[in-house]
Amino acid sequence: MSQRFLNHFAFWTLYVLYKSFLNIDSDLLMMDQFLLLVKIQLVFVSIKVLLVYTLFYVTDQYLLKRWSVLKTTLSVFVLFIASILGIMTLNQWIVIGWIQGQKTNLLENITSLQSIGYWFFILAFVSGVAVSIKLIRYSFRQKISEQELLKKKLELELQFLKAQSNPHFLFNTLNNIYGLARKNSDATADAVMKLSNLLRFMLYETTHPSIEIEKEIQMIYDYIELEKLRYSSKLQVIFHHEIDQSKKRITPLLLLPFVENAFKHGASESRFESYIDIRLTLKNDLLFFEIKNSMEHQSASDNESKIGLKNVKRQLELLYPNHQLDIDKQPNSFRVTLKINLADEKI
Repeated sequence: MSQRFLNHFAFWTLYVLYKSFLNIDSDLLMMDQFLLLVKIQLVFVSIKVLLVYTLFYVTDQYLLKRWSVLKTTLSVFVLFIASILGIMTLNQWIVIGWIQGQKTNLLENITSLQSIGYWFFILAFVSGVAVSIKLIRYSFRQKISEQELLKKKLELELQFLKAQSNPHFLFNTLNNIYGLARKNSDATADAVMKLSNLLRFMLYETTHPSIEIEKEIQMIYDYIELEKLRYSSKLQVIFHHEIDQSKKRITPLLLLPFVENAFKHGASESRFESYIDIRLTLKNDLLFFEIKNSMEHQSASDNESKIGLKNVKRQLELLYPNHQLDIDKQPNSFRVTLKINLADEKI
């Protein structure tokens, strides 16, 4: 037996008992009197049940936009007319005539405006309560459905951003190794090994919605070591980090694009001595990340328009809407400052 059926059965049972209790005349509750009232309410509830569930059907047709307003209105009007006539007939023949054993005049009661108004109010009340509950539940389900659809849409967008970032990262790294290979550098084999480690991370770790921050830090370390193989002593790289929760989770590859950007559009385009300074702190779920790199004047205009930065900015908007990202472009330097409360992750 389904839970839905049980819920509806419980509703109508409580309704019959409540209506029976309200109709008790004396202050002294007599079981015979109460059972008689229950029997009467069961007669009336047969019409009410038919009305309510037919109204449910009409409401569904309207909400699903299968019926027009006019068709829905006419259907409700006809339903109420038929229900009023039906309940008045049952009242006269079964309740008054059979259960109470009194003589009745059906035609007189059916044509009585007072009687019609009374039964309309009774039917309108119970059907109004039932339909209101249905509409509230429908609205609640719609909101849940919309939230689930929105979440799925955001998850798909995040997957697309990651799928776009990974080949972009691989392309840039392979270009670096290609440059080493052309120089017949002894560092080529070491670079391929480090790239293999990075790719292993990207294959197995980035499929998860979040990773431990210590793994993200190790990823940054490995990438820095890979990039440093290309440069002589003209590049100085500083990576300082201080975290109070090494197991705190963060979206994978969230910070690496900033580091990649500093190498690609800072150090690689500089003909002179250059530097990259990275600071990462995590305290009480508050993450502070700052990266500053030197750059030559002519490359300052396009630093922010690259795929990596565009993707990570969009990921930040989706995952950490309350984040603070500041990008400061100067003629000879480029600095990114990021502040995130990791407890505020939305997906």
